[in-house]
Amino acid sequence: MRNTLLKMLAALMCTLAVCADVMPVKDFNLEMMAGKWYMVGFATNAQWFVNQKASMKSGVSQLAPTEGGDLDLSYSNLNADGTCWRMTHLAKKTETPGRFTFRSQAWNNDNDMRIVDVVYDDYALVHTIKTKDGVSEVFNKLYSRTPDTSVVLQQKFTQFSLDTGILADNIVILPKNAECPEP
Repeated sequence: MRNTLLKMLAALMCTLAVCADVMPVKDFNLEMMAGKWYMVGFATNAQWFVNQKASMKSGVSQLAPTEGGDLDLSYSNLNADGTCWRMTHLAKKTETPGRFTFRSQAWNNDNDMRIVDVVYDDYALVHTIKTKDGVSEVFNKLYSRTPDTSVVLQQKFTQFSLDTGILADNIVILPKNAECPEP
């Protein structure tokens, strides 16, 4: 038992060390991130995701740069019963372009979000470290300008997620979903 616990602790420390080195894309352009994105891939070892991943479907994000260089994030996802789940955050810019921080009041956690790869008219790969009560978890998301993604892009997302410590079983390309009606 003790050896297993030590191995898990060592793996966690390695994962956190790798994630601390994940840097945003060079030449990040905030204005070009604006608009509608489909969240088509999701990866994390967080226990809630492990329990819920089979029922998750793609959602929509609207990104809007602010005059001050921050990023308004609006998420929506159509639930199976026809209701909509919605959440908004104001991601504050940091000294590093492409890196933002925000506090989620709903989940009571601090978020360090980095846009690590982007082709502005195609896809964005987003890496977020969420910290709650001193415990950090890695979340990777694949966004696309369309509800579909190529196999090559899915493989890129999968490899990036594996490289940042996500277990293969916890990397999901989300099935398509209808969109929520405008509020």
